[in-house]
Amino acid sequence: MKLQVPFVQLPLVFDAPRLLAEVDRLGESAWRPHPQGFAGNSALPLIAVNGDPSSDSISGPMRPTAHLDACPYLRQILASIGAVWGRSRLMRLSGHAEVPMHADLAYYWRDRVRVHVPIQTQPTVRFQCGDAEVNMAEGECWIFDTWRLHRVINANPAQRIHLVADTVGSERFWEHASGGRVPGRPVPNWQPRRIGPDPERVPELVYESENLGSVMTPWELREHLNFLLGESIPTPQMATIQQVCARFNATWLGLWARYGPSEKGWSDYRAALEPFSAEMQRLAETLLLRNGMRFLGAFRAMIVQAALSDDPARGLEVKGDYDPDAFAESPGGESRTVTAATQPRVESNPDRTPVDPAGRRFDRPVIILSSPRSGSTLLFETLMRAPGLHTVGGESHVQIEGLDELHPAARNFDSNRLDADAATPELIERLRERFEAGLRDRDGGRPPTGPIRLLEKTPKNALRIPFLRKVFPDAHFVYLYRDPREVLSSMIEAWTSGNFRTYPRLPGWQGPAWSLVLVPGWREWSGRPLPEIVARQWEATTRILLDDLAAVTGERVHRIRYDRFLADPQAQVRRLCNELDLAWDLELEAHLPHSRYTMSAPAPEKWRRHEREIEAVMPLIEATRMRAESFLRDR
Repeated sequence: MKLQVPFVQLPLVFDAPRLLAEVDRLGESAWRPHPQGFAGNSALPLIAVNGDPSSDSISGPMRPTAHLDACPYLRQILASIGAVWGRSRLMRLSGHAEVPMHADLAYYWRDRVRVHVPIQTQPTVRFQCGDAEVNMAEGECWIFDTWRLHRVINANPAQRIHLVADTVGSERFWEHASGGRVPGRPVPNWQPRRIGPDPERVPELVYESENLGSVMTPWELREHLNFLLGESIPTPQMATIQQVCARFNATWLGLWARYGPSEKGWSDYRAALEPFSAEMQRLAETLLLRNGMRFLGAFRAMIVQAALSDDPARGLEVKGDYDPDAFAESPGGESRTVTAATQPRVESNPDRTPVDPAGRRFDRPVIILSSPRSGSTLLFETLMRAPGLHTVGGESHVQIEGLDELHPAARNFDSNRLDADAATPELIERLRERFEAGLRDRDGGRPPTGPIRLLEKTPKNALRIPFLRKVFPDAHFVYLYRDPREVLSSMIEAWTSGNFRTYPRLPGWQGPAWSLVLVPGWREWSGRPLPEIVARQWEATTRILLDDLAAVTGERVHRIRYDRFLADPQAQVRRLCNELDLAWDLELEAHLPHSRYTMSAPAPEKWRRHEREIEAVMPLIEATRMRAESFLRDR
């Protein structure tokens, strides 16, 4: 369900240890692996169609499984939340695993809110939704906007278990929600009500019985179409798409007036739906939603698959919580149009043999490097649209720091720096496997059997170039440079927002919770003013990056300035693709959308809100700034 904010904490809190004791009694045999095989993800069904724990369907009467009947406190918790319950499960995430970036596009979740109650977790588990991030503590009760892109990162050796329950709500439920707390918006004297187990209480729960009709009513159809069109980024073909949708809705209304949901009309409904679907496929092929997803993925899930259930084979069976288009993650925004380009394609050499001593499939990986808050997400989200590139969907914190040997804790939290000695043959093999397991192309497809062109972007990689060169010997590095004044201003905003805390309990650190990249020498800055901290953070990151790039063969280093990228994204991306031997078949409008991690709307002079603080620390970075400018000119 789309909410007005990314997260809301409900005013309820539960006894997590008692919950965990109930869960442990169910035993390991009750858990099921993720249907799509996502590593580290498993589930234990509590409410399912007809109470069948083997069913992943989201259409049919929802009833309790034997597992829920064996958990009296879990039943009491669901009763205290007070809602009509749909499909509900315990969701487990093993240590150093993640729930991949996705948005819930299916029809079922259009009108259902997802409730999370953490049963076992750690402070380092991060739940990201849109541009917000929270750590849900054990026993708390949360809802979130499932329409936005979201993911969970468990960068910890211990497992995480949540109660995850879907509901259309109820009057009582929405009263809880209206009394909830939005992170970052303090509520005076807000205190959640603690609800412990009651051995005498055996509550009755209310379950869904109807969730998918045989034929969608024309009024529901119109509401869903209007929602999708309203969530779409305007393009020149939008007026035509709206006309086609209005015409189809009128046709559906006429059929409904004649047949209603009667089986007699199913063939006529199907005869109207199929050409409409084909026409929308043609018209909306490049249409994007504001949440960054492709329009057609949501259209197929919400309209085509749900408007008519005349064939049991078309039943809404969702394999897990991830939409198939979840990995076709595209930048959304107000002013971006993507259409097929007419310029010639630059084809990769299909016969090239990957330079890979372990014999795996990575071929000339492309690694974006920059200091934090330099616009690398926007460049990544744009470049990942190139055909043939594969990504893990976002930053690779789980892939890299999910390995104990590569987490800063293994080196006494000295920094995110990784040198070549850290890349042992066994670790290289494991890391490549972790990357390969999560790769998807721009359309959500898995890598082909041939060579893989990986696109990687994580700001911490600015400190890992020697390590990455050993893991990916033929990697190409793209250095993105942005005016340091703009970067320092954005870094100050990131630190003060609380949304970019990478190591919130950094041992020995006296200051605000550590945010962004952890650079060598950080202990010396404890207690310093924030502008000085971010200036030294930028300087150390950029200096180390430039030192390491000096050792890379010239033709494998590529440069791009952020201001020029914004001024002419099409020309800059095409230039990069030519240098990197990549195809580029899209046409970008002059103004790119905001990236998912944008804190506030960009503006040329926005940095001046921190001008006095920034000007005071510029001498600390001047030598490195001049060196970076010289490096950019040396092409």
